[in-house]
Formats: sequence, C-alpha cells, structure tokens
Amino acid sequence: MKIAIEAQRIFRPNKHGMDFVALETIRCLQRLDTKNEYFIFTGEGEDRCLEESPNMHITTLRCPSYPLWEQWALPRAVARVKPDLLHCTSNTAPVWGNTPLILTLHDIIFLEQQAARNKSLYQSLGRVYRRLVVPRILPRCRMVITVSQFECDRIRTALNFDPGRIMAIHNGYNDRFRPMEGTAETVRKYLQDPEYLFFLGNTDPKKNTPGTLKAYAEYVRRSEKPLPLLVADLGEQPAEAILREIGEPRLRGMLRLAGYIPNSDLPAIYNRASAFLYTSLRESFGIPQLEAMACGTPVVTSTTSAIPEVAGEGAILVDPTDPTAIADALLRLETDAEFRAGQVAYGLERVKQFSWEKTARHLLALYESLGKTEYRTAEISCSGFKTPDSRIAKVRYITL
Repeated sequence: MKIAIEAQRIFRPNKHGMDFVALETIRCLQRLDTKNEYFIFTGEGEDRCLEESPNMHITTLRCPSYPLWEQWALPRAVARVKPDLLHCTSNTAPVWGNTPLILTLHDIIFLEQQAARNKSLYQSLGRVYRRLVVPRILPRCRMVITVSQFECDRIRTALNFDPGRIMAIHNGYNDRFRPMEGTAETVRKYLQDPEYLFFLGNTDPKKNTPGTLKAYAEYVRRSEKPLPLLVADLGEQPAEAILREIGEPRLRGMLRLAGYIPNSDLPAIYNRASAFLYTSLRESFGIPQLEAMACGTPVVTSTTSAIPEVAGEGAILVDPTDPTAIADALLRLETDAEFRAGQVAYGLERVKQFSWEKTARHLLALYESLGKTEYRTAEISCSGFKTPDSRIAKVRYITL
C-alpha cells in the first residue's frame, strides 16, 4: 500500500505540539513498518530531523504560505504519487482531491468562543483558516482521528459527526524525557537560580497565562522562600503587558523569560524544576504534562477538557480559574515532602500508559484496515446541512 502523509512543519527549527506529534509518529512508523511505502510531504526548514529509508520517501515542497502549500502544492504532489491514502496530520487538508483522506483533527478550539482575544496575528489567522477549511473537508474524510476521548466526544456532539468515522488515538512522549543527572549546564543557558518552577506560557488565551501568573503572585506572597518562575514561549513585552493587566508589575523580578526552549533542552529543564505548571483552560491532550511526569517532576494541572484524561485521577488537578487553588497546590508541594514524593512516584507510573510506539501501532492498524476495505463515501449529518448532498458543513460556535 502507498501511504502519503502531510508533515508540513516537521523541518522548522521551532517546533510545537502538532509538529512533534507528526514527527514522532512517522519515526515510529518508519521503525515498525517495512512493508508499506510511505511518501512524506514537508515544507522547507533547517532541522532535517527525519531521514529517508528504503520504503519512506521525503518530498519537500516550496511555497510562500501555508494555505498555498496545502491547497495548491500538496494536492499536485499527491496526484503525481497516486497513493492509496492521504493522511493530513494538522487539522486541515486540501479541499479538493480524489485520494481517500484521513484527517487528524487535534481539536475544534477554533470553533469555540475564546476566553480573551488572541494577540498573536499568526495564531488568529490560523484560526480563521481552520474555520474556513475544516467544514469543507469533513464530508470527504474516510476517517477522522483525534487525540483524546474528550475531544472525540466533543467533535461528535458539536458537529453531529458520524461516530463510525471518528476515533481517538492517544499521543505519546519521547523516552528522552526521564530522570537524569548532569543537567546544570543546560539549565544555566536559561537561568542561574538553583531551584525554580516551570511554566509553558504564551499569549494564546487557552494557555491561561494571566491566570497562572496571578496564581504565582499569590504563591510568592504566601511562601517563606518563593522560587522564581521560568516561563517558556513568552516575550518581554507580552509578559510586562500581562503583569500590568493583572496588577502585578513588581512580579517581573521573579520571572525568568526563556523564550523558545528547544525540545532537546526540555528534559534537563523539567528535571531541575521543583514543579511544572500546566494550568491551561483548554487542551485536547497535553503532552508536556507527560514529559514532566516522566522526568520525575510534580505537575500542577487543570480539571478542564482532556487534561484529566491524560493526567489521571491521582494527579494534582486544580480549577485553572482559581488562583488560590493553584497557589495552594504549589505551597503543599513545597512544604509536604511525603505528598511531593507521592506525586513523583505517581507520575513515573502514570506515563507508562503512553508511548509513540502505541500511537503508531494504532495508526498502522487503521491504515491497513482502510486499505483492505472498500468504503462508500459517507454523508455527514451535521447541524445546519442544507441537503444530504451539501459539501460544506455549517458549524455553530461553541461555548465551553
């Protein structure tokens, strides 16, 4: 069987969640499957993190923008290969094409009302693009994959989607994330403090950066020896604007703004952190909490969306809109050694349920089942369809 996989962003240097999901899954497929033939379509980039093998071919397509790359360059390249399946890995896909399509729809956050306006133009444009494209491609998907049972149920309900054409396949984590020694040199690239808390924050409203910093401010006031907060993915100006917004400008002296931290440095960062804050308002999975747990770092995480599904019942689950609850959790980890040790042990055990190999095996089974079975083109009974033959699903906006 010939399988084409869209992996447009895997070669860019500053990779994020969906990029790593595609990359890690493809790497595992490369190790597991020598029978099927794979055609990986990527965009340009300096980080050549995937090599070809006898049954895996990589084609880099050059295009000035992502929409042009996906809607013009990709379908032309796929048509030349004539694969049995096309798997698009990052929420969207070409609107036109005859190749049987599998779509990984990580979430439908782009259809939901935002807690606040997104100040990133790049993220805002991406949200608009997904709103335009996703309703047009869903009717022709042979299968939609999402990354948690929470998100699977959410998509079924919100879009009245056929339960037989959507499935959840959990993400994994890289085994480079593990307890380790000798991390001080790497950590010193980002801060000089021997102890610290760690938070992945940016301006996306779902990351709850203002709420998390408000909770951290309360922790600083209540702790006898407050630790600095290392913040990744947040620039100086946005950080200062958020601190002014929450009325905590003096907190700047306790923040260590690291900018983008390469994935290769994150195991060291997690290992040295006293705790990891993953207090998002909305996530479809939450790989960082697995990475932190795998490094033996206690995690303070949220009760919302798919986060408890991944973190499990034994995790420190708090209401992300309650700064006092977050501060209480940090203070308990700081003062209760037995509780802290229990969280470390729990996390190391919990992560054993997840791996990229499991993800890849589920995906390979899906490829093979679709390759062997004749599927009729199913109709989606989405809310607001004009007729059964409608090519565009009318989607309503959703409030969590």
